[in-house]
Amino acid sequence: MADPVVHFEISGSDPARLRGYYGELFGWAFQLGDAATEAVSRPGEYGSLRAGINGGVCGGQGYPSRVLFYVGVPGVEAALQRAERLGGTRLMGPEPRLGGDFAVGHFTDPEGNLVGVAGPAVA
Repeated sequence: MADPVVHFEISGSDPARLRGYYGELFGWAFQLGDAATEAVSRPGEYGSLRAGINGGVCGGQGYPSRVLFYVGVPGVEAALQRAERLGGTRLMGPEPRLGGDFAVGHFTDPEGNLVGVAGPAVA
């Protein structure tokens, strides 16, 4: 089987407003906490939810506005290297979660679309 989409994020400078918007729009309920890394969101501003797949609304002042999906991979570093080899550009990662082997990375595809990868830092 191909690597699955395992997570999505909607990020912006006012995550509380975004949570209110998407909560009202889709009936989503969020649980506040920390992101896997501060490179993704300000501490305490990550609103996790289950909406078919895991997801979150996050960010804070100074974080970019974007919609991002993560693909589960056997090794984040290898996936980022493969993305670069195929014409993408690494932007972040692997960024490990504190106290664990889980990591995330971001890259842009050849058209500039942002994509995330998540899994062990190295396979």
